[in-house]
Amino acid sequence: QVQLVESGGGSVQAGGSLRLSCVATGTIFSKNYMAWYRQAPGKQRELVAGITTGRSTNYVDSVKGRFTISRDNAKNTVYLQMNSLKPEDTAAYYCYADDGHLEVWGQGTLVTVSS
Repeated sequence: QVQLVESGGGSVQAGGSLRLSCVATGTIFSKNYMAWYRQAPGKQRELVAGITTGRSTNYVDSVKGRFTISRDNAKNTVYLQMNSLKPEDTAAYYCYADDGHLEVWGQGTLVTVSS
């Protein structure tokens, strides 16, 4: 059974930083496309950043230059480094994995940015 467990969320003031982590179990991690999504209250879930098995990355325009996604295949972990946080980054952040056959979501971790 594939499981994704996120950690690293919390409350921070605008301009601060957080690093989210997502550990995957029950899957060959290196074969998964990994991504971070977020969902703010009353809004649709959106893709924040993704990283392929070849380590190519993509970002939503609103976080480019501030967020960095990375992966450590030896630790079965994907990270999201978030700098220069803004109140509009407040959301539940979800880890996502896709090995081409199965899509899996984590339970989410809450990020709150105060002004």
